[in-house]
Amino acid sequence: MHHPTESKEKLDILEHGAPVDGKPQTSDRRLYMQLQVFTGVGDVEAISQALDQSSLDFAIYLDAHDPCGIGIVFLAESPDLFVTEIRALLNSDPFAVCTRRPELTMLGRTYATGYEPDLEYALIDRPRDNVLNPEWPWAIWYPLRRNGAFACLDHTEQRKILMEHAYIGRAYGREDYAHDIRLASYGLDADDNDFIIGLIGAELYPLSRVVQDMRKTQQTALYVDSLGPFFVGKKCE
Repeated sequence: MHHPTESKEKLDILEHGAPVDGKPQTSDRRLYMQLQVFTGVGDVEAISQALDQSSLDFAIYLDAHDPCGIGIVFLAESPDLFVTEIRALLNSDPFAVCTRRPELTMLGRTYATGYEPDLEYALIDRPRDNVLNPEWPWAIWYPLRRNGAFACLDHTEQRKILMEHAYIGRAYGREDYAHDIRLASYGLDADDNDFIIGLIGAELYPLSRVVQDMRKTQQTALYVDSLGPFFVGKKCE
């Protein structure tokens, strides 16, 4: 029995991009990413070899905060991989002597805003290429949680606020200073964060600077409850 006010329209949970030639773009594909951080790592090379021998997409970082630490970002379209192959790998010998740092674990999925001219590229190829690009070894990863006031704004005001943020990000991207990965983490994050942000680039300073510049935006100043903790690392060569 339906509630009198309940809509009978089919629920649409697809990702939507900008129309192309008047036709809607939709996709049921998403890329999941998970950051796992470890300390007490004595043999980074053994871990790197184990990862290379797997069929997984990943990036391994030396932790800039911890001289005995590493971070690994795994990428997968199927979330099943996180509880099968990735789980098995992280319970194998190279990781037995390491201590996992669960407070830095991050899990999220790519998502569309409805304005992407190439939806599949935005959901899958661009974020994967950003993480795996060998020319961009430095990374800062952190979670973000908005406050409830943002959700109460009308769509036009939300878009205006988000465009201020996007303008800064695009400016850094055009100059090849910093490239971003934006992941939704609703219901996926142990600390109830809304998003996971990855900043990727050739040098560390521009990544730190873009965080500094974003602090001045209306979104960060008024509508963000928390940022961090931050993981900072450089890819193993």
